[in-house]
Amino acid sequence: MPDEVPTRQVRAVFTDQTITVYQAYSPAIAEPALAAGRFVAPFKRERMTWIKPSFLWMAYRCGWATKTGQERVLAIEITRDGFEWALAHSSLSHYEPGTYPDHDAWSAAKASSPVRIQWDPERDLHHQPLHHRSIQIGLSGPAVDRYVDDWTIAITDTTSLMEQVHTHVRAGQLDTARQLLPDEHPYPLPTHLTATTSAS
Repeated sequence: MPDEVPTRQVRAVFTDQTITVYQAYSPAIAEPALAAGRFVAPFKRERMTWIKPSFLWMAYRCGWATKTGQERVLAIEITRDGFEWALAHSSLSHYEPGTYPDHDAWSAAKASSPVRIQWDPERDLHHQPLHHRSIQIGLSGPAVDRYVDDWTIAITDTTSLMEQVHTHVRAGQLDTARQLLPDEHPYPLPTHLTATTSAS
């Protein structure tokens, strides 16, 4: 991506109504979810679940679907309303001067928010960190219930795509690998969702 990409920018595949996020799970969790079209047991609602709009950051996190417990990569299409609700009810995972008046204000926001946000360096095809960052969104409590029951429109197994891209990367065929990547674009965030998503 070009150097002028803002340090913090939500980039994703999206339509007028939905946005695609990624998660990686074991087959024991992924297969029932794919069959049901939503997350069902043994998926645990009581645990924080992290969603990622960046395919390449997901690739980095799951090691191209090779890490234990992350062998199946799922593309989850959720409502934009749900995605924006999550951002509106979020706090940063770590205290950041400038975003919060002081540490106590951050602690209070964190305690009252069911959603966590982290900004981690985006990755290239070799999993090397880039200068701009990628958003990771952690859902807990009522946010998980909304994700499972209300926001999820479709779940697709994208493991084979992950493996295809990896095969081309290992072969040094980077242009071919890039052509296979999902077509992610800057997401048009409403102006009121800037506290935890604006550049710093």
